[in-house]
Amino acid sequence: MARRTARSSQNKILGIDIGGTGIKAAPVDIKKGVLIEDRFRLDTPHPATPRAMLEVIGELIEHWEWKGQIGCGFPGVLKHGVVHTAANLSKQWIGINIQEQIEKMSSCDVTVINDADSAGLAEMKFGAGKDYNKHGGGVVIMITLGTGIGTAVFVDGHLVHNTELGHIEIDGKDAESRAAASVRERKKLSWKKWGKRVNKYLQTMEMLFSPDLFIVGGGVSKKPEKFFPYFELKTKIVSAEMNNNAGIVGAALSIEL
Repeated sequence: MARRTARSSQNKILGIDIGGTGIKAAPVDIKKGVLIEDRFRLDTPHPATPRAMLEVIGELIEHWEWKGQIGCGFPGVLKHGVVHTAANLSKQWIGINIQEQIEKMSSCDVTVINDADSAGLAEMKFGAGKDYNKHGGGVVIMITLGTGIGTAVFVDGHLVHNTELGHIEIDGKDAESRAAASVRERKKLSWKKWGKRVNKYLQTMEMLFSPDLFIVGGGVSKKPEKFFPYFELKTKIVSAEMNNNAGIVGAALSIEL
């Protein structure tokens, strides 16, 4: 009975976080920024083709017996529901209108945005950026350090969609190929050596955008003491606060855009 009540309220949205290794979903109270129930996760199929992934997304929606609005975060550039990039998924996604596909199989109203943007929405409304989420709040850049580098840029609280600034070129190389958290693990870099790489990336972002705040997300953000000391920045920098729930909460919030 509790689930039915959650689905019938306009403040309760199903958030789906679509990732390269797992797809997670949970109903979200978008007024409070919290999951109403524990998230339900299924592995991302490999190869991560549209047909296979849509089947998994359908299973998640069926699990929650969902009949209301749905918000999704997707790891790629999206415009009007159409996938333009899918670096860590099948190239078959390019040109697919994922929003229409999910609406067709669920008979629900669906919004789909970039996954880094969705995590940023959660941090700006309920997490580390909430004091900057207003007119005059300046420029806030959320950087997610994980398998790659995801970015979300906000100007006076307004999202600049699909920035993909993890791919800027630094010293002739794609930034995330040197500074992603996965690189530290794969190359067994010390926290100091990796921290200096991240610092160079952040200094480049600082030079280009003159931000008022950096928010660092990803699993490593739980250990700021390990690498923050190697940063030499003028910009204030803080760890993300929403942790593993950011993607789901932000996906749900995307219906307000």
